[in-house]
Amino acid sequence: MSSNGSDATPTLAIAYHSGFGHTSTLAAAVAAGARAGGVRVSVIAVDAMAEEGWDVLDQADAIIFGSATYMGNVSAGFQAFAEKTGRRCINGTWRDKVAAGFTNSGAKSGDKLSALMSLAVFAAQHHMHWVNLGLGAGWNSASGSEHDLNRLGFWLGAGAQTDVDANPDQVHPADVRTCEHLGHRVAVVSRQMVAGRAAAPLDPAASSLAASSAPTR
Repeated sequence: MSSNGSDATPTLAIAYHSGFGHTSTLAAAVAAGARAGGVRVSVIAVDAMAEEGWDVLDQADAIIFGSATYMGNVSAGFQAFAEKTGRRCINGTWRDKVAAGFTNSGAKSGDKLSALMSLAVFAAQHHMHWVNLGLGAGWNSASGSEHDLNRLGFWLGAGAQTDVDANPDQVHPADVRTCEHLGHRVAVVSRQMVAGRAAAPLDPAASSLAASSAPTR
């Protein structure tokens, strides 16, 4: 991780799966927000990931996961990626990294919360630190509109809605800006985490205790 080297600038990876390009557009928005937050960013499509992509994820200080919501859960492409991380989960490779998530569906609700919960549980299984969206709900009053940030009212992560017959460049602008907010928020948290670790390194005894709690099989 970057906090262990001479360059204290955090590194953030966005690992996503996109079926029709809409989630890819959102991943780019998350990346733009993260870069504005002062971190180095890598964007990885998990269904076309080479071995060096795994190295990027392993070295990152933060990983933001993204997937379309299909049938009330993450996509099969993202789940296939998740299942390939089993050994990393057992070894604690991603332990204490910052994590967050975003998702998109064709319906306004589309059971996106289920997909975000799946992403959060996935991060928890890797002992990562989940960052919520950090926005109040938009578009919920007479003075609100569909152009509000967090117009769909999610808290666990960023939720977007795109018409199923829309092109990737027709993702709702408010959802794009909401994902930019998520990327920026995670970047700020990552910078705080890296700075905190540099100022107060973890006690080796505590580190050993955490390692000893990991499964050995």
